Amino acid sequence: MLGINLWDWLALAAYLVVVTGIGLWTASKIKDTADFFMGGRGFGKLSMTFFAFGAGTNGNQAVGVASKTYTNGLSGIWYQWLWLFATPFYWLIAPAFRRMRAITTGDYFEYRYSNSVGALYTVVGVMQLTVNIGVMLLGSAKVIEAISGGAIDADIAVIVMTILFVAYGMAGGLAAAIVTDLIQGILTVILSFMILPFALKAVGGFAGLHESITDEHMFSLVAPGEINAWHIAIFALNAALGIVTQPHIMGVCAAGRTEMDGRVGFAAGNLLKRICTVAWMLTGLCGVVYFMNNGGDVQVEPDQVYGRMAGELLPLVMPGLVGIFLAALLASVMSSCDAFMVSSAGLVTQNIYRRYLATDKDESHYVMVGRIVGFLIVCFSVWFAYSVEDIPKGLETFWKIQGMMTGAFWVGLYWRRANSWGAWAGTLGAFAVMWFTNLPFFHAWAANTLPEFFLWEGEFRVWCQMACYLTTGFGLCIVVSLLTPRVEKSRLDRFYQCLHTPVDAEEPHAPEPFMLPEGVEPREPKKLINHPDMEFPVPSMIGMGGFVFFWICVGAMIWFVFSMSQWGA
Repeated sequence: MLGINLWDWLALAAYLVVVTGIGLWTASKIKDTADFFMGGRGFGKLSMTFFAFGAGTNGNQAVGVASKTYTNGLSGIWYQWLWLFATPFYWLIAPAFRRMRAITTGDYFEYRYSNSVGALYTVVGVMQLTVNIGVMLLGSAKVIEAISGGAIDADIAVIVMTILFVAYGMAGGLAAAIVTDLIQGILTVILSFMILPFALKAVGGFAGLHESITDEHMFSLVAPGEINAWHIAIFALNAALGIVTQPHIMGVCAAGRTEMDGRVGFAAGNLLKRICTVAWMLTGLCGVVYFMNNGGDVQVEPDQVYGRMAGELLPLVMPGLVGIFLAALLASVMSSCDAFMVSSAGLVTQNIYRRYLATDKDESHYVMVGRIVGFLIVCFSVWFAYSVEDIPKGLETFWKIQGMMTGAFWVGLYWRRANSWGAWAGTLGAFAVMWFTNLPFFHAWAANTLPEFFLWEGEFRVWCQMACYLTTGFGLCIVVSLLTPRVEKSRLDRFYQCLHTPVDAEEPHAPEPFMLPEGVEPREPKKLINHPDMEFPVPSMIGMGGFVFFWICVGAMIWFVFSMSQWGA
């Protein structure tokens, strides 16, 4: 039956029945745009943790890490661990999103700068999510194709998964995504590690890995080739700065009841993902030896390594596990892609359609428009899935786009002098640098002119490109803002007043973004730098305690993987 046995089909069918029921149940509770785009802001720490984990964890990431590890060794882990160093900062930034009292990240750019910058972010944000959904679909389809032994073509799998998550997300909105994330998160954690013992057994354990893989660089976290120390540092910087411009992060941080719910969810959910990344990396490394021993000289497509390992090893455990694995894969697609579809639809609906085209319609009208917009965005995502070269290249495209408005976000968050001119200049300048450094002409010039340090396989290194556009984006935002008029003081006072005023569990919904609800008194700001243009808040004891705790976790994880690389040597 398309390369998958009856027990696996039954497990998959049972999952689909359950999540369909969840979608219908949550759809019945949607009354307005806040329910559809933010889930009613009624979720606790456990739901928010698995929402952050599920929205940021999907099949393409396991595929990407295993694929890059298969070709590069342990250093392939950085294709997801590039976010590792940002994890402690998630604890600090989550309350700021909740205090915005906003529905979309586009609201941040609109109320901080102007309507035009909000519209600019809408375009950039939709580009991000379109690419991300496309890469997710492609990665998951590659796994399905590999598990079925090629009986299910990846192109067909993309269409089927798209139909499933579009129908689900259009019905239940963000609430459906959050509930599914709880299911998907548990399944993903279990199955990420379920393959590993059997993969290690098949290759003779860690000793077998070291015996069969003679290139010592394959066991290095920092290899001298493509993924060197500079690559890791700049990719991590781009990730830490750019995470906040991903449209779905507003929901990840602000869909909870309180600031603490968002804090715990954002930081803990992503830390859980970093743990699963270790399993994906080891599966890819085992794949090097496994396919060497079982396939001889047969070339395995790197993007299919993770799926083939699951398809060949899980049936050895018990019948139906491949079906559960596919259910987890579909859950990751449905929960992540529908969260991204809802977030991008919210951007267009709230920040363009409602703002400029139809300002006085009822809430049901805007929910309907959001569903239509989400469907159109998904159509572009499917096109990208069919056109991208491979999973790592698709991921790199997504990471680059998320870096385009980092200057406008961070400079505007802490510096009153930043204005719309600076935000536009920084964003367009970053895009110009990214476009120019992608041109074949530029790569040819770089290969003939620059030292080898800046090149990889005859082309300008990706981390060099990132450093160039980040520097341009921040630099132009600051310089142009200094040379052009300030934003009006009343707008800035309202903006920062909200950011300095905490949200408690009993606070009613704000009537609009960056507006304190009736009865909520603004807090007197406590600033770290006593300057009228600076808005760095004094960190709280809870903030600093969590920040230190997550840095300890980051260090412990790196130490563990480094030590593990020596096991069996």
